[in-house]
Amino acid sequence: MRADFRQACAERSLGEVLRLAKRWGGVGFTASHLARRCELTVSRVQDYINGRVQAQRVEIFERVADGLHIPGEMFDLAPRSWETRSGHVRPVADASHSQVPSEDGDPSVLRRDFMKLGAGLAATSMVAQLPGMPSRVAGNRVGASTVDELRARFGRLRLLDDHLGGADTYGYYLAEVEKTAGLLKDGSFASGPARREMLSFFAEQAQQAGWAAFDAGWHDKAKDLYERSFNAAKEADDAALAANALALRSYQLLPSTDVAVDLTDKSCAIAAKSAHPGVKSLLYQRGAWTYAVAGQADKAAWALGEAEHALTASPSDGFGPEWALWAHNPTELQIITGRCWTELHRPLRAVPALEAAMAQYDDSHARDKALYLSWLAEAYLDAGEVEHSATAVSRALDLSANVASARPQQRLSVVVGRLEPHQSVPEVADLLAQRPLDPFQVGS
Repeated sequence: MRADFRQACAERSLGEVLRLAKRWGGVGFTASHLARRCELTVSRVQDYINGRVQAQRVEIFERVADGLHIPGEMFDLAPRSWETRSGHVRPVADASHSQVPSEDGDPSVLRRDFMKLGAGLAATSMVAQLPGMPSRVAGNRVGASTVDELRARFGRLRLLDDHLGGADTYGYYLAEVEKTAGLLKDGSFASGPARREMLSFFAEQAQQAGWAAFDAGWHDKAKDLYERSFNAAKEADDAALAANALALRSYQLLPSTDVAVDLTDKSCAIAAKSAHPGVKSLLYQRGAWTYAVAGQADKAAWALGEAEHALTASPSDGFGPEWALWAHNPTELQIITGRCWTELHRPLRAVPALEAAMAQYDDSHARDKALYLSWLAEAYLDAGEVEHSATAVSRALDLSANVASARPQQRLSVVVGRLEPHQSVPEVADLLAQRPLDPFQVGS
């Protein structure tokens, strides 16, 4: 763990503790997020961070310790109840032994180091038996509360995908998939609905693990997980999750477009029947991409239009499940719009969308931003803006240098290949002189 965080805890400098958590915890660690977790108001969190108020009461430190899962000893408190329930929880400071020091203190690298540490701590706490969760022994009963608890905990682990590559997260996600598979095999369910809920949850987990495998370049593993997810979703009668499994599998099959488009057609047909705008947004956006890669401009434009319509829809039964909501916002729609029109070689449509999205997309999402910059670089090339393209590639290479994902380097190699005929342009010459083209291999 960072030495300054340990010191802030030891000195009970709550403002510094919250400031460091906000800075290095990633985009999700906003003042609002910290306030919610620590049972404080947003204004009070900001007061602590800005030094306007100094925390004195023990109960405040107890709330923060519980909300951020900081072991009690770091605040000179008694062990917290969640520490004793889950057996031995390794103090945050002890985790430093397994961390590689960040090079040059680069903020994006330090933030990813912080997130990797968080992944280890999350996995440690999740491996321990959960309160109220039966052991994997035949005869134990599993109810709706068990599924809710597991889903809430996995939701926190899922956030790591925003900041780390699939080679870093795959092991964590797969371990949770197999634990849930064990419960489905050995547990005794309180009701039919409880088992269906667990099947749906398993389908979510398998998709997340499959996505991590895909991101790492391990396609056989991804295929297996997507198929397991689809079968579980069908058994649970969860059409939305089944459709998402089809959409994810279609990504893998590209550029074998006939099969991929067939799966996407089925996914979009399910999206049309969904009552949840968030589900529509995600499935139509993924459909648009498949159609664009297949060169079907009209169908891509149609899917993008349906996704845009979903953003303005008034839901009758909520916006949708948590696994789908990440795509239900204007920025994600701008990104997929720009990517689609880049793939279809329409730079006048692609560049404005991607430029607008990248202007507000945080560097802590290093893998994804590097990928999206690769499409912006291609769109610039199609528009004849070679200098801008080379600059975008250089920025993307910097972002992706420390991410355990195969996809950014694969994409950027393609773009640099297109830049090579323009070596007379100084920006391109500088880029090629750095020799960034060695294939980035992620071991299985």
